[in-house]
Amino acid sequence: MFNIQRIECNPLQENCYVVSDESKECVIIDCGAYYEEEHEALQHYIDSNQLKPIHLLATHAHLDHNFGAVRLYHQYGLKVEICEEDKELLEHLPEQAKTLFGMTISEERPQVGRLLKDGDTITFGNHTLQVLQTPGHTHGSCLFYCEEEHTAFTGDTLFRMSIGRTDFAEGSWAEMDNSLKNVISKLPKETVVLSGHGPQSTIADELQYNPYLR
Repeated sequence: MFNIQRIECNPLQENCYVVSDESKECVIIDCGAYYEEEHEALQHYIDSNQLKPIHLLATHAHLDHNFGAVRLYHQYGLKVEICEEDKELLEHLPEQAKTLFGMTISEERPQVGRLLKDGDTITFGNHTLQVLQTPGHTHGSCLFYCEEEHTAFTGDTLFRMSIGRTDFAEGSWAEMDNSLKNVISKLPKETVVLSGHGPQSTIADELQYNPYLR
C-alpha cells in the first residue's frame, strides 16, 4: 500500500503529489510549489515522515506544474523526468511565465533528467508507476499509472467531469480525443483518478458522467 499527500499549489490551485510506501522512498509528481508556505509544507511532510525523494516526475511541462522544480533540484538533487516531446517546453519556463501569465521568474531553468516514453516504468520502494502518454493538452503529456494501487495521476489530461485545454500552441484536440478514447477509457473502471487540478474521481464515474468520455 502506498501513501499519497496532496499539496495544492500556486494561484492556479495545482495539485502536487508526494507518493511513498513503507520503504520511505517517495516520488514527487508535478511540483507546482510557488509560495514559500507551499515549499515549507512539502518539506515538512517529507521530513516529518522521514521520506527519501528519489524521483521528480512531471505529467507535462506547463509552468504551474513545475514552479518548484529548480528548488527541488537544489534541495534533493532531483532532475525533472518528463516525456521527450515536452523537453523544450520545460526548458523555456521563463518564457512561458511571460507569455502565459505575464510573470517574471528566475532565469534559472529546471534540470532535465530521464526522458520518458510510453510504456516506461518508474520504481520507488516496492511500487512501480507506468508511463502512459496522453498527448493533447501538450504534445508530451502523460499519466502515471500504478496498477497495483488502482491509481492514475492524470495531470491536465483528465479532470473530474472535464478535460484539459487544447487551445494552447502546443495543444491538439485530435491528440486529446485519441488519448481519451485509446488510453483513458481503457483504464480499469476502479482506477482512482488524481488529476492536476481539482478533486479526485474514478474512471467508472468519468465514463458515466464526463461528457468528453460518454
